[in-house]
Amino acid sequence: MTSFRLDGRVAVVTGASSGLGAHFAAVLAHAGADVVVAARRHDMLEAVAGTVEAAGRRCLAVPTDVTDPVQCRALVDAAVSELGAVHVLVNNAGTGYGGRSDRDDLTRTSHLFDVNLLGAYQVAAAAGRAMIAGGGGSIVNISSALALATTDVPQAAYSASKAGLLGMTRDLARQWARHGVRVNALAPGFFSSEMTAPLLAHERGAASVHAATPLGRVGRLEELDGPLLLLASDAGSYMTGTTLGVDGGMAMH
Repeated sequence: MTSFRLDGRVAVVTGASSGLGAHFAAVLAHAGADVVVAARRHDMLEAVAGTVEAAGRRCLAVPTDVTDPVQCRALVDAAVSELGAVHVLVNNAGTGYGGRSDRDDLTRTSHLFDVNLLGAYQVAAAAGRAMIAGGGGSIVNISSALALATTDVPQAAYSASKAGLLGMTRDLARQWARHGVRVNALAPGFFSSEMTAPLLAHERGAASVHAATPLGRVGRLEELDGPLLLLASDAGSYMTGTTLGVDGGMAMH
């Protein structure tokens, strides 16, 4: 279906060095977009850039720490300068950990919020300015089913940061609708990735995930492809301020 295509568009993906971010970059490239990949680990970004270029698309790798507002603005400026515009932002950079809140290290908690929420806000603000100047675009904030549900594994800080993204999504959607900028959230359940590997490798953690998911399994990365492209492309042109769950029924449960 041509409405899911992104030919002639430029997409920025943060947290693109591995896991969901690297996968999203490849999906967008195969849909026709040129892609700017951003993360702190430059060596891993280069490998992702090779995947995008193998799909026949241009790729720009920009080492970026989303906790630094100067680097967030520089990322968007580089995309506009080198590739001409920013039409799509996949706001994916994130970190996480589990553990009881009464035993938490608040320094670690502060860093988590700096990456997951403040970082996402800073990148969205920079991209939003470019999209408004360019006549519109689509922002997809990567939240989590844990913004809406819980498991037996305690991870309140992560859940709170991802819930904050949903409030940010709704407000930015309201602010920027008149400029043609759509802002939505994608809320995945549990998928195999670098971040979830320690949890899924632990017997109790894996059992908790399966018990919390009515479909009884973790997701396959390709099961995120259609939802991502729906929100990023013209196929979702009448969607803004919404949260699309891809979680095996976890939020319902």
